[in-house]
Amino acid sequence: MHRSFCTFQPLSPKDALEERFILHSIAWPETPPVSLAQTSDPAHSTFTILPGRGGGQWHIGDQLEVMIQMSDFKGRPKKCGGDFLLAKLHNWKLGAGVAGQVVDHLNGSYSAVFSLLWEGGAQVEVTLVHPSEAVTVLNRLNSEQPDRMYFNSLFRSGSLSETTVCNICLRPTQQPLCNYTDVRTGEPWSCYKPKKLSCDARVDHVRGGYRLNLKAQEEKLFRGGVNMKVSIRASGPASVTVLPKKEGQPKVKSTSVTSGPSGYYYQDVWRALGGTTVHQFNTPYAISQCLQGKVVHLYGDSTIRQWFYFLIAALPDLKEFDLHSLKNVGPFMALDYANNILLTFRCHGPPLFFARVSTSELRYIANELDGLIGGTNTVVVFGIWAHFSTFPMEIYIRRLQSIRGAVVRLLDRAPGTLVFALD
Repeated sequence: MHRSFCTFQPLSPKDALEERFILHSIAWPETPPVSLAQTSDPAHSTFTILPGRGGGQWHIGDQLEVMIQMSDFKGRPKKCGGDFLLAKLHNWKLGAGVAGQVVDHLNGSYSAVFSLLWEGGAQVEVTLVHPSEAVTVLNRLNSEQPDRMYFNSLFRSGSLSETTVCNICLRPTQQPLCNYTDVRTGEPWSCYKPKKLSCDARVDHVRGGYRLNLKAQEEKLFRGGVNMKVSIRASGPASVTVLPKKEGQPKVKSTSVTSGPSGYYYQDVWRALGGTTVHQFNTPYAISQCLQGKVVHLYGDSTIRQWFYFLIAALPDLKEFDLHSLKNVGPFMALDYANNILLTFRCHGPPLFFARVSTSELRYIANELDGLIGGTNTVVVFGIWAHFSTFPMEIYIRRLQSIRGAVVRLLDRAPGTLVFALD
């Protein structure tokens, strides 16, 4: 339904096929409208650790299976799936943890499967992030109201100034539009045209607000501590004791990104499955030696910005250069002359929920990558997702396709460039 006022540029046949495949693979079961009492209630839901092949004994390398039964607020078992559940296995004393693979049986029951990877206690934790009914509402809002998160831009020329609403998708009105679609990437962006100023007079970008257009009673589907991000209790024991690996038992390997975790934490250190060696950089010396002679470019949102300040805090000789940038927005730059390290951060292009950003600083990651020479002394890190959460999924997919194209071009001309994407 959002397509009635959202304009998407045509994709290549290959990208269009990929988009359809992704949309199909992430399609979520829809829940029919019900009364609030019939929605998923974590207080009445339970999980149970199944006995397993060892009859109640587990060894490193075994699989632990947990059955989850969702019920509504009257304690009646749910008959449909679609709940957003997270499951993890952990041991805080050992600094150990691993994510579980949750399988929706589409009848109100779910399975969570864990690989047992350390010796000792292992505690199961299952969390209801959103009930299925809330997920259905969020999907509907993203489809029907992709403009519920809106933005503003200031237009100014001399003593005249005016502010108008901007977005990826703008509803048609009598007011003409200023089209700021990026020429190189095709990323759409537009603003309602000021009444007395030209489109060229745009000065900045700023978050505007959020229209929470929920139907009656729907807000009760998003209550923290009631039905949003709430732990589900165990119907029996919530933990197991993992014994040493049996003689001859095969080593646990990662399966695939979609079917299981690629690694786990043990002693507060991330360990990859499948034999991949993960190097640890736990001291300022180790970090600086790794980055010595490197130009490190960070692109993305506040998560990537934390990397910038973490590295400055970790490396005494890495000093931020004052670019007089807005706090939390950037761009930022830091230099370590002794080790020849240059570190930069730049936020990704709109949509951005940040505070005021000059239009001259609104850069798309793909365009920034196309401007890099690259090489063995260049490191690129990017992460992008949070600011797209209220928009149709097609917009996020296309942004990533655009960035991927730029990464391919960068690696074609400079194969030694290191590129890391955060998910």
